[in-house]
Amino acid sequence: MVHKQFNMVGIPERPAKPRPEGLTLMLDKGLSARQVEDVLDVAAEYIDLVKLGWGTAVITPGLERKLAIYRAADVPVYFGGSLFEAFYLRRQFDTYRRLLDHLGIRHVEVSDGSLEMARDEKLGCIHVLSRDFTVLSEVGSKDKDTIMPPYKWVKYIQQELEAGSWKVICEARESGTAGIFRPNGEIRSGLVDEIVDLIDRRLIIFEAPQKAQQVWFIKHSGPNVNLGNISPEEVIPLETLRLGLRADTMFDFYREDEAAPVRPHLNGDDAGGPG
Repeated sequence: MVHKQFNMVGIPERPAKPRPEGLTLMLDKGLSARQVEDVLDVAAEYIDLVKLGWGTAVITPGLERKLAIYRAADVPVYFGGSLFEAFYLRRQFDTYRRLLDHLGIRHVEVSDGSLEMARDEKLGCIHVLSRDFTVLSEVGSKDKDTIMPPYKWVKYIQQELEAGSWKVICEARESGTAGIFRPNGEIRSGLVDEIVDLIDRRLIIFEAPQKAQQVWFIKHSGPNVNLGNISPEEVIPLETLRLGLRADTMFDFYREDEAAPVRPHLNGDDAGGPG
């Protein structure tokens, strides 16, 4: 939320939490409870979801205390898809469900980016989990050499939404070099265009860990595009990109007709500098 004393015209509208769109999904790679408190102290308003990446929850000290801090700030937390895959690989699907219940986790990610999973099995997992949890599923491989044609991305996303996913995440990895991105970090723009042409973009979260990738999506899809894999230190900088407060997006949302009229004789603060 823009502070009232900064009386600026032409700032894009951002819906309040809980937002139907414009979500920022933060990646927690093993923050301590104290670090979580510090992040939430300045950025809770701009964080819609937190993913405890990979299997870090298994070994992070003070996990339940950390979860309680997120919960007190009304910021939903879930474990990354890699942890789901690690349990699934060991045939411990039900053990995983009980763990989520025990820890009070209400969101769950279903992915198959690292292991081979039959399509009907993945859809079945989504369907079963959606009865008790809010499901985020992920489409795309973590292998940068695996290229899936656009029609298959669209088909898989549609299937997973129909199976019960609340949102579908488009894979990019923490590095932003796989899935919807080429190994050099360049966006596969034709793929993204085909996805958003055929599927409601409010139902999709695009992983975009790099600043240039965030800028591309905001320019391409507007300030209320859903973005994921955002590092804690980039949450507020991302919000300023969404609001057109940085050079990268400053002229994308500003309109000349919204600007205040220039006075004939400027002085003091209205002159934009010393009087």
